[in-house]
Amino acid sequence: MNPLLILAPVLLLMVVLGFVTYAILFERKVIGWIQNRPGPNRVGPWGVFQTVADVFKLLIKEDIIPTKADVSLFKLAPIIAFVPSFAVLAVIPFTDQIQFADFAIGVLYYIAIASMTIIGVLVGGWASNNKYALLGSMRSAAQMISYEIPLVMSVVGIIMTTQSINLVDIVEAQKDVWFIFPQFIGFVVFLISALSELNRTPFDLPEAESELVAGYHVEYTGFRFAFFMLAEYVYIFAMSSLSTVLFFGGWNAPFGLTFLPPLVWFILKFSCVVFFLFWLRGTMPRIRMDQLMQFAWKVLLPLAILNIFVTAALKEVPWFSQFY
Repeated sequence: MNPLLILAPVLLLMVVLGFVTYAILFERKVIGWIQNRPGPNRVGPWGVFQTVADVFKLLIKEDIIPTKADVSLFKLAPIIAFVPSFAVLAVIPFTDQIQFADFAIGVLYYIAIASMTIIGVLVGGWASNNKYALLGSMRSAAQMISYEIPLVMSVVGIIMTTQSINLVDIVEAQKDVWFIFPQFIGFVVFLISALSELNRTPFDLPEAESELVAGYHVEYTGFRFAFFMLAEYVYIFAMSSLSTVLFFGGWNAPFGLTFLPPLVWFILKFSCVVFFLFWLRGTMPRIRMDQLMQFAWKVLLPLAILNIFVTAALKEVPWFSQFY
């Protein structure tokens, strides 16, 4: 057996765990900078070990299971939520040489696997035997399902342009023009829908302490709670990578600046997307639940459909057809 078949997934797991560890610290630093305060600065130089200390604290906390909870499902829910978040990374092409599974149906694979997280959220809320956890899980499921429709439809314009759902083909099609320019409407819909899928501000109602006592994982403590948090930040890694692939040209260098390796360009674009997600958390207020649902069905979905029609129309216009 080729040892790379074993080492490659382990290496990816280490990279993702490293990202999660320091993305949490980076997020707290960014929000501290926005709020004109230093952020974590006590554990280690510049607070670099703060997240490590937080993880250690979670691991040594008592593992509490509610008396009337469905024990087997209660234990299974964090795993169901985490596994899909890691599995979607298999189809992300970081460069033309670094991809774990080059599926012809890469976009469909990502959407299908990512949707499975909803099951973990619902199971966790129901198995806790807590009305607030159940309401939080139902809210979260309704939110994720509602925003997944415009998220998928926002990518249809790109699929029409490239005539492929293979992520490598989509990146190769952006050698001259990144899709953020001809597909700007689709990008806006995708970005907003992605924020909701990730439960990020201003769409973080399922986890809001002021709404439903911290949402569907209110009964979870210790390492089981850590699994839910880990899944959330792994999805930030995955969604930022997917945004880079779909709209920012993946590993393609801008303006022909090929003096840096393709992986470096991917990391730079990816880092900008991650910073933008963190910046929004410190900038945007949380919206109400009714506003959240209306925005998905009355604003984003019509915009996504409009983007499909605009793309189809411009493909027939001689000058615009070179971009579509």
